[in-house]
Amino acid sequence: MPYASGRTYHDADSHIMELRDWLPRYADPGIRERIRPLHLGGAGALAEKAVDEASARRNDPEAARALENRLMSAKGWSALGAFDPTERSRALDLLGFDKQLVFSTFAATQFTGPDAELLYGGTRAHNRAMAEFCADDPRLIGVAFVPWGDPVRVLEEAREAIRLGCGALLVPSLPAGDLSPFHPDYHPFWAHLEDTGIPFMLHIGGGGRPLRRSFHENGKPPTTDFLGGGENIRSKDFMCLHNAPETFVSCMVLDGMFETFPRLRGGVIEQGAMWVVPWLRRMDIAQETFARTEPALKLPRRASEYVHDHLWFTPFPTEPVGWMIEQAGEDLFLFSSDYPHPEGGRDPLKRFEASLGDLGEGARDGFYSANFDRMMGL
Repeated sequence: MPYASGRTYHDADSHIMELRDWLPRYADPGIRERIRPLHLGGAGALAEKAVDEASARRNDPEAARALENRLMSAKGWSALGAFDPTERSRALDLLGFDKQLVFSTFAATQFTGPDAELLYGGTRAHNRAMAEFCADDPRLIGVAFVPWGDPVRVLEEAREAIRLGCGALLVPSLPAGDLSPFHPDYHPFWAHLEDTGIPFMLHIGGGGRPLRRSFHENGKPPTTDFLGGGENIRSKDFMCLHNAPETFVSCMVLDGMFETFPRLRGGVIEQGAMWVVPWLRRMDIAQETFARTEPALKLPRRASEYVHDHLWFTPFPTEPVGWMIEQAGEDLFLFSSDYPHPEGGRDPLKRFEASLGDLGEGARDGFYSANFDRMMGL
């Protein structure tokens, strides 16, 4: 029996674990040799060994079959389907998920930065790779990456990613340069997403480091994250993970983007969701308080109403999802596994079910699949 059964499950967060040659293989000549080596410094002390072992087991069906018995315990590069699309399809059979959004993990570190040619060349390679990984299984939905920058090139890369078959576009949570992502120069990009029905995504990491490093310099013994490194999430980082995406979507709503583009949709992924409950109220307070001096806030609807129609959020398994649904409604929150990242845990369904408590089938159906379908336009 699959890990998840008895209803439809649509997973709003999963990942590829890149091997060292994954991204360069998809880059154009002239860019390929400029792609930076896969950066694993933040992945824990055993990451290099894990990548080497994963590379060694490529195209080994016996090794893949052995991993089926460790479906929820083998994580990272050691997991079934971590980097092989055929294995991922088998993993979905065993997981019991009917749809799965697929993000990359470390690839952006290989090309993002001030070098525009490398940035956009690496973006094109990344999106080709994501599209190919998901091409042969309709359950897999590849998430492309489009960086802010030259609005013309942003639109060009968005068009190409959608043409390749990617089903969602990941954008950074922070602006690049002097323009807001909601400046009219970027409106052709947002219009193209609306016209094609492709949602945008915000994801952890898209807002840079959530906490100034100096807060860790507190005179106490150094701490590591639970992967053994120091670049991933620790307790203090966890407390402010939501800051960048909250700022992004706040500005988006208050700038009237969903009034301008009424069919635009988006997801805020792997950045927690408990913050959404008070945020909805604060959005309405901001709109009411400043409307006299900021005429643009005089929108036809309350700010929170736009959120309910256009945005969705993935809670962590440790968050009180049942309480969140009671406070904010059944229409906002999405199930996610974070497969095969260890942050998703070995049994996210058990935790989510415990949190959902005695909520009815409508709330459960929304959380496990229906809200995903609305976000994706399925």
